[in-house]
Amino acid sequence: MKRTRLSAIGLIAAAALALAGCGSGSTAPSSSAPAAGADTSLTDVTSAGTLKIGTEGTYKPFTFHANGSGELTGYDVEIITAVAAKLGVKPAFQETQFDALFAGLDAKRFDVVANQVSITDERKAKYQFSAPYTVSTGVIVTKADNNGISSFDGLKGKTTAQSLTSNWYKLAQQSGANVEAVEGWAQAITLLKQGRVDATINDKLTYLDHQKTEHDSSIKIAAETTDKSLSAFAFRKGSTSLAEAVNKALGELQTDGTLSKISQKYFDADVSK
Repeated sequence: MKRTRLSAIGLIAAAALALAGCGSGSTAPSSSAPAAGADTSLTDVTSAGTLKIGTEGTYKPFTFHANGSGELTGYDVEIITAVAAKLGVKPAFQETQFDALFAGLDAKRFDVVANQVSITDERKAKYQFSAPYTVSTGVIVTKADNNGISSFDGLKGKTTAQSLTSNWYKLAQQSGANVEAVEGWAQAITLLKQGRVDATINDKLTYLDHQKTEHDSSIKIAAETTDKSLSAFAFRKGSTSLAEAVNKALGELQTDGTLSKISQKYFDADVSK
C-alpha cells in the first residue's frame, strides 16, 4: 500500500522498506537533488502566502478525490493542510503521478511532497525530511480462527497469497512459505477467506484501510514485523527553516490530538506515532 514499505527479518526488512507499497513501488529519480543553498524556503513560503504541495490525488486513503471527482482529500492531504494553517499560509496542491513528484520538487514546482513518502537512506542523501507522521509495520493476515500462525517462522510450509512484483513476496519466500501469485490485496483476501491459502503478508495500513470500510471479522493480524516504516514530508536540500517550521507544526498537532483524530478518521487507529 505504501510508496516505500517495510518488511521484516534481517536483509529482507531492508528490502521491503524499499517497496513502493500501498501496492506499487517506486523510488526517487536517480538524478541528484539540487545542492543545498541559502535557507530561504520558509521566507519564500510565508511571503507568497501559500505552501506548494506535490501529491498524487489518486492514492486512497492518503490523497484522493472524494467520490472519484470531488474535492481533494485524504490522510496526507488533511495533515499537510493542518500544517499549512499552523504556518499561516494556504495549501496549494499540484497533482501528478508519483514518479514525477521528486522531479517536480527538484524543479521547484513544489515546496514539499505530501504523499506517504517513506524515509530511506537513498532518499535522505538527496532530500530533506520532516519528522515522520506515519508509522507502520508489515503484517501477516490470516483467517480469524487460524491459531497455527503466530510468527513469520510459522509460515514455513504454509501457502501465502502475494503479488510476485512486491517485496512481500520475497519476505514470504524467505519465511519458507509457498506463494500463490495474485494481482493484489483484494484477490489475496478472497483466496484467504475461501481457504485456498493460509495467509497473506502486506502493509498494516492496507489491513487497517480494509477494516475501516469492511469491518471484516473473518480475518485478523496474526503477526507483525518488529521493524517499522516511517513516512514523512519531503523537501529539497537547503529547506531547513521550512522543515523546522513544519516539524514544529507537526509537534503541536500531535500534542493537541489533531494527528490522532485524522488518523482515526481514516484507519480507526492512530498510525501517526
